[in-house]
Amino acid sequence: MLLGVCSMVFLASCVSKKDYLALEAQQKETQDLLNTATVKLNSCLSDVAAANARVETMKDQLADLRRSNEALIKSSQDMTELTSQGAKNIEASLESLKESNLKISRLQDALTRKDSVTLAIVTSLKKSVGINDPDIEINVEKGVVFISIADKLLFQSGSYNVSSKANEILAKVAKVINSKPDFEAMVESHTDNVSYSRPPLLDNWDLSVKRATSVVRVLESLDVNPQQLIAAGRSHYVPLVENDTAENKAKNRRTRIVVMPKIDQFYEMVESEMKNLSEGN
Repeated sequence: MLLGVCSMVFLASCVSKKDYLALEAQQKETQDLLNTATVKLNSCLSDVAAANARVETMKDQLADLRRSNEALIKSSQDMTELTSQGAKNIEASLESLKESNLKISRLQDALTRKDSVTLAIVTSLKKSVGINDPDIEINVEKGVVFISIADKLLFQSGSYNVSSKANEILAKVAKVINSKPDFEAMVESHTDNVSYSRPPLLDNWDLSVKRATSVVRVLESLDVNPQQLIAAGRSHYVPLVENDTAENKAKNRRTRIVVMPKIDQFYEMVESEMKNLSEGN
């Protein structure tokens, strides 16, 4: 500023007043231009700073977007893997269901064949026994052959001595047992619920066991191997029907001969019967 004043004084002493005023106006115009340029520069500098700040913000946003994009790509890859694994799991489940359905189908076929085999075995045994009597039942349950005989065909009321007329029946049962020398035959006696006490027997337990052993002794006398025989008494605890009438009590008084093959022997018997069925025998 001092230099400007000195310059003006110096110029004032060297130039005319007219020239001085012209120089002064020019100097003022130059100062105004400088001031305007300074304002604009400051404004530009401010704009540059704001622009730089926006650039940094946009860089941060860009970095966030890149991170989000990478996360989305990884998530998409994970979902693809999960979807692929899910598809494999579904395929495996469907395959397992197919196998299960096949097993069920085979089981149903086996049960159908089993019913046919059971019928064939029962028919065969009835032919062997040779008796069609409603008081004698023959059936096969779960691989076990049951021959159930009403007690009126074997014993007198309250007695454990086998009647003479029962020998014919037991002889045919012995024939069935002897035809299966590797089988076991359990004689299982049942009573009704009427209390029994005739010395030396104490109760229905004694009566049922004594009747079973009496039948075993008859079978043994008919040349059945005693190693195959089992005597069992069930008293009145396994009734077929309620012991509420004389008729029902008669049904519950029974002796069952349970012929029990080993598993391999039963399958051999099944195969034999199936072969007979296929041949139309």
